[in-house]
Amino acid sequence: MTLPQLNIYRHDRGRRALITLAGEIDPATAPQVRAALERCLHDGITTIDVELTTVGRCDNSGPRVFLDASRHAAGSHASLRLHHPSPQTTRLLADTGSDLLLP
Repeated sequence: MTLPQLNIYRHDRGRRALITLAGEIDPATAPQVRAALERCLHDGITTIDVELTTVGRCDNSGPRVFLDASRHAAGSHASLRLHHPSPQTTRLLADTGSDLLLP
């Protein structure tokens, strides 16, 4: 059995961070996503852009992490936005009410 893989890249520009995710978001990899987003807030980032172009598959754990991180960001006067999700991920975000994170 092959474990799902997710690569996370972060590029900061001032108080803005671009997080690029590549791979799959599921229960095995969602904690990595959560940790990366929380690290941004811990580091004083106020705008977090999450690039989803290279996310092949995303299950319900993805929107849950994004919504939790968005709430935490709002509490820190920061924002989180998702960019370029696949059609499948877009449907999942809409079904879970997470589409409000899309610009």
